[in-house]
Amino acid sequence: MDDATGIWYKRYDTRKNQVNDEDHYSEKRNIRKIDTIVIHCADTPPGMDIGVTDIRRWHVEERGWSDIGYHFVVRLNGAVEPGRPVGRVGAHVAGHNKHSIGICYVGGADGVDTRTDAQKYALKHLVDELKKKFNVSNVMGHRDFEGVDKYCPSFDAKSEYS
Repeated sequence: MDDATGIWYKRYDTRKNQVNDEDHYSEKRNIRKIDTIVIHCADTPPGMDIGVTDIRRWHVEERGWSDIGYHFVVRLNGAVEPGRPVGRVGAHVAGHNKHSIGICYVGGADGVDTRTDAQKYALKHLVDELKKKFNVSNVMGHRDFEGVDKYCPSFDAKSEYS
């Protein structure tokens, strides 16, 4: 999983403060059918480095959700942090969460693609890994869903990853 920098995939459970890749991908938890990978942006300005802990706080404390809505968050340095366990239905595209995995990269404010080279690399490898693991070919940006009036993820994810 590690690339030359050794950081593209941070297998770290921020709720338990320990590495916990096994739990995130547990076969017992992954009983739902995954048919789509959805790319999002955090809508944060360039240079604002946040992660799963911050987004979880926004979703739980400010929106009243049970957990972070995304399954993965890609930080500015390319570190991939696991969010909601993949086996649990996410909360990232209304009406399309049951069979999808949500990935959010930090950045993308005002419809501008602010991905760093490290984020581009990490996103590509994470998407490729998930496509293979779940036999998925459909990758979409949040904006690609009918009825969504957002610029998220601030680039054409559908053409870049499909």
